Amino acid sequence: MHVENRLARLPSAMTVQLLLIPMSSVVRLLAENPLLLLFLVAAIGYPIGQCRLAGTNLGVGAVLFAGLAIGALDPSLKLPEMVYLLGLVLFVYTVGLASGPSFFAALVSGRGIRINVLVIVVLATAAGLTLAMQRVLHLSAPMAAGMFAGTLTNTPTLAAQLDFLRHAGADSAEPIVAYSLTYPVGVLGAIVALMIARRQLRPPAPLEPERTGITMVVARVTNRQATSEPLGSLAAAQRWRVSLGRFKRGDELRVATPDVRLRVGDLVTVVGPPSEIARIVAWIGEASAERIDRGHSDLDLRRIVVSNRAVAGRELGDLDLPGRFGAVATRLRRGDVDFVPDDHTVIEPGDRLRVLAHRDAIGDVTRFFGDSYRALSEIDVLTFSVGCALGLGLGLVPIPLPGGLNLRLGLAGGPLIVALVLGRLGRTGPILWTLPFSANLTLRQLGLILFLAGIGTRAGDDFVHYLVHGGGLLVFAAGAGITLAAATLTLWAGATLLRLPFGLLAGTLAGLQTQPAVLGFAIEQTKDESPNVGYATVYPVAMIAKVLIGQILLAVMR
Repeated sequence: MHVENRLARLPSAMTVQLLLIPMSSVVRLLAENPLLLLFLVAAIGYPIGQCRLAGTNLGVGAVLFAGLAIGALDPSLKLPEMVYLLGLVLFVYTVGLASGPSFFAALVSGRGIRINVLVIVVLATAAGLTLAMQRVLHLSAPMAAGMFAGTLTNTPTLAAQLDFLRHAGADSAEPIVAYSLTYPVGVLGAIVALMIARRQLRPPAPLEPERTGITMVVARVTNRQATSEPLGSLAAAQRWRVSLGRFKRGDELRVATPDVRLRVGDLVTVVGPPSEIARIVAWIGEASAERIDRGHSDLDLRRIVVSNRAVAGRELGDLDLPGRFGAVATRLRRGDVDFVPDDHTVIEPGDRLRVLAHRDAIGDVTRFFGDSYRALSEIDVLTFSVGCALGLGLGLVPIPLPGGLNLRLGLAGGPLIVALVLGRLGRTGPILWTLPFSANLTLRQLGLILFLAGIGTRAGDDFVHYLVHGGGLLVFAAGAGITLAAATLTLWAGATLLRLPFGLLAGTLAGLQTQPAVLGFAIEQTKDESPNVGYATVYPVAMIAKVLIGQILLAVMR
């Protein structure tokens, strides 16, 4: 009994002993063990970022505030500079790889060009307001530049500013302080603007979302025009955005490869978005209640993971699945999104293809694509390192500006631009530049955590000092004004001048802010995926523009 009583009191005794540990000993322990400090900051900040307030949360961004809080405890609690520099390169490089295709697609799209011009005009206006606020409030150049980055919630812009100051020999924590003060209002201000716009603006396009997603319908061929040419020729001539899977003629069930010529009375499965399916089925003939996708047959439908590096980075049409295996790919899942691939769809590592083929050939198709999750977890260190090195080299090249100033893309801009180009190329001969979707997200999040934890701990002491003695409330109010002005201009011009539907407009504002929290709120408001289109259209342009403008502001204000 005596032993049991002692054991029962052990947890409380240990708690008391832990509480009696001097704070100075804890600080010394953390200062002497930077890895312990790093993981402590991440462990505190990340769960706080998952807490929702007014329908949104800070996400990984809360790691910055955890770093500020811990760094404010003692000036010695600073992570090494290499921590946040490594995190920065990982973050911007993976963002660029993922955004490359959408960035260049937006540059050649008529509507995409107009939307991106609007974004650049708004960002230039925000920069002008920042200059005005600097003069009115008598802010230092680093403080005003950090305010610009925070109100537009863009971490790479802050990183580029810190790198600019470091190269100029004026290393300062003031941009981090201003960024920290204005970042929350940058998120909430954009959300408030969207809430007001939803009630006040009257966009010409209907707000009712179109049905989205991928579905399958069986069509019966009654239109003789649909029998005049092989399916591949018909699809090209009619610009079908669907895929055809099985077709049934009498009792025979086969794969609807592009060389097949339909006959009146045939049944064929049509896979695609509901609106597109309705158009194609009406042209082919009529919908049928008969199911030809179930029951016993010699055909097999399998979802296959792309892990073969020889296949990734190539267009689906170049792989010639019908010619090689008598197979067709009916759907592609990338991340959490399903869509219908076409011959020009570039296959990426980690894609999951739904392939229809004869049972005797499905094994060969599976081996052709790889179908190995283990292979996906192995990043090609050579190509990843070469890409990062190219980006870092580009960031060191000075760009001359009027007035004898030199601008460098730095650790943020250089890797970002190189990654955008490599992400668009996909592969160069045998070299595959892209990363599996899951690996990209993992490295991106890791890099962001390293960066935010590093700069947070290094600026914590200055943050508290400026908040208490340096007019932090004025910087906060100025940031709120810039955020609301930029959001209002975007929403008004997008609705009245470009006549954008609300869903696309909301995604455009989220992309201008480069803010996933605003995007999530926009999707909740529209109840569809249309904000994703606007976000993807402007995100890369907004990212690069803010990185460059943020450094130009520093050069002009110094």
